[in-house]
Amino acid sequence: MKFGTKAIHAGVEPDPSTGAIMTPIFQTSTYVQASPGVHKGYEYARTQNPTRDALQKNLAALENGKFGLCFSSGLGAIDAVIKLLKPGDEVISTNDLYGGTYRIFTKVFEKYGIKFHFIPMENPASMADYINANTKLIWAETPTNPMMNIVDIAEIAKIAKQHGVLFAVDNTFATPFLQNPLDLGADIVMHSVTKYLGGHSDTVMGALIVNDEALAQQLAFIQNACGAVPGPQDCFLVLRGIKTLHLRMERHCQNGASIAHFLRNHPKVEKVYWPGFEDHPNHAVAKKQMRGFGGMISFVIKGYKLDDALKVMENLHYFSLAESLGGVESLCGHPATMTHASIPKSEREKVGLVDSLIRLSVGIEDVDDLKEDLRKALALI
Repeated sequence: MKFGTKAIHAGVEPDPSTGAIMTPIFQTSTYVQASPGVHKGYEYARTQNPTRDALQKNLAALENGKFGLCFSSGLGAIDAVIKLLKPGDEVISTNDLYGGTYRIFTKVFEKYGIKFHFIPMENPASMADYINANTKLIWAETPTNPMMNIVDIAEIAKIAKQHGVLFAVDNTFATPFLQNPLDLGADIVMHSVTKYLGGHSDTVMGALIVNDEALAQQLAFIQNACGAVPGPQDCFLVLRGIKTLHLRMERHCQNGASIAHFLRNHPKVEKVYWPGFEDHPNHAVAKKQMRGFGGMISFVIKGYKLDDALKVMENLHYFSLAESLGGVESLCGHPATMTHASIPKSEREKVGLVDSLIRLSVGIEDVDDLKEDLRKALALI
């Protein structure tokens, strides 16, 4: 199946009892057994749920993987990956990454003796100074959040395999429509399903997709033992959202490109971060490993004044000021005080995340309305 067909059909079958074409919401906590241990494949809903099973199979197919696991949030999925490690292990991570990931790494797992190194990964060779016998995981985002840096997945996968290190990629910004890290050599793909996969800002969920059966079994054990599983209603909503993922992503990419060029040509905008520009430092890598450049853009107001950035965000209409991203509606955010507030200011500024930076999640509205929205807000400063 090609992608659009997989989005609609993979992992999904008509309900055998009724013929319902949509996967039912199996709103149950437990399942009747004919005799102790004799059942129809389901015992308890934390461990298995038919609605969740369908979604997990669908997500695995979209990422060209064999095993999918869903969690109650993206951070729940990240939590499960780090629980593969033990005290004394070390992790090499992108230095520009989602603030919640940074927070769980530094505020939760460092207390249990796991060491994290945050480094720029745009040049894979930079990892050489950090890999040692204790290195057990490389964690990357690409494109990164919010600076839109690009990491060469295939090159880092080679380094990871040379040293016997697991390699996980947060593929939230790209989605499986634009990029498939497993095909490029990654061991684990992580998604905040909350974002583009759900696509309608109405669920919170995370997912992991892998090819290795033993690794899948380890993660499934953690999923069940620790219990961070999504409910069947949310799984149903995400299955519904995924059916239009390919159509939505096409429009997100079109609108994103148009808005990126509009902002770059605006006299009140200093910098625009978007991997589709030919002069982006890693544009060639993005072009090689992605099938489009997505709908995420960050930009800085000329003069770098926080008050100007706040005025722009407060006066946007179609770009709603809110956390999160990837919904059909356009959003704007202020990473320094919202999504990345848990990262110290000194660390934020090392990667260019200044207080006047605005992050846009470009939706699927009419792009002329979005441009006019930005034009009006920028005219106020």
